[in-house]
Amino acid sequence: METKVPKDGRLTMSEPNNPTTRPSDQATTRPTDYATTRPPGDRLFDEAFLRKLERLAMMSRRAMAGQLQGERRSPKRGQSVEFADFRPYASGDDFRRIDWNAYARLERFFIKLFVEEQDLTVHLVVDTSRSMDWGQPNKLWYAVRAAGALGYVALAGLDRVTVKAFEKQPGAHGQNDNASYFPPRRGKQQAMALFSFLEALHAGGRTDLAPRLRALSGATTQPGPLLLFSDLLDDGWADGLSALAARGFEVTALHILSPDEVRPEWAGDLKLVDVETGAEVEITADLETLRRYHDGLAAWQGELRQFCSARGMHYVPIETSLPFEELLFAMLRWRGVLK
Repeated sequence: METKVPKDGRLTMSEPNNPTTRPSDQATTRPTDYATTRPPGDRLFDEAFLRKLERLAMMSRRAMAGQLQGERRSPKRGQSVEFADFRPYASGDDFRRIDWNAYARLERFFIKLFVEEQDLTVHLVVDTSRSMDWGQPNKLWYAVRAAGALGYVALAGLDRVTVKAFEKQPGAHGQNDNASYFPPRRGKQQAMALFSFLEALHAGGRTDLAPRLRALSGATTQPGPLLLFSDLLDDGWADGLSALAARGFEVTALHILSPDEVRPEWAGDLKLVDVETGAEVEITADLETLRRYHDGLAAWQGELRQFCSARGMHYVPIETSLPFEELLFAMLRWRGVLK
């Protein structure tokens, strides 16, 4: 029996090379291909679910400057109904904004300042490396649906949404940028274009988070909320997330794993093969090995949680068995990602 594992020794099952082979001494969780796990039909969501999403809103803990009028606080001052501050009157100011009550008390002219609400650019980053094409429910399909739902919430809130998918090696020859980049768009009328883009994604290649996230942070002119959908099976996750934080992104890392990665049910002598690099290691999957695996997984997630917390990021561990509505309407609201 041959199984496969992504980088860092985190176990993932795969088909045996001979599809007719069946292990006689153990039950196995067989993988599911991304293309076969997608539900029938062309839409990610039905109309009833989209109406539920419109009751949600994307949270932003910091005021950020946008480009267009929206529903988001901006550090700029402008016209709105929410008072922000006073400043002394200066030549050329609109006299209609003078606070006459302040003048009556202080015999000096002051201008009222109000919060200017502007749109943000919400960045959705989807890991489409080969290790994401795994599990039941499939990790990539779960990530695509989560990105689609959160993107729709942002579009309904008059924010701009852009998507970057990591499909190939950074700078790979022949890479089609149009296939991995959804440029910033605004308004609910762009939802179908967003969904079509996400549905067309496919898994392939290696993760390489550090160079990809550094390149993204360097190329972005409007940092804002950024949601990363990934299994984070790459040694470069810390460098990549640090680059995003240094650029001023408000990062939410949605760490997506399948149930058979969290609780593998294997026994016997196995050959583990990295699905992205082909590296092999042989193990004996006994109780002690599985205990060490579970302890290592818990330590890794604890390290991720501490790393993100220290940098003001959200860390959201997710199993693909989690009901989708529970993710959106309970977990992400409790974590402060949605409201």
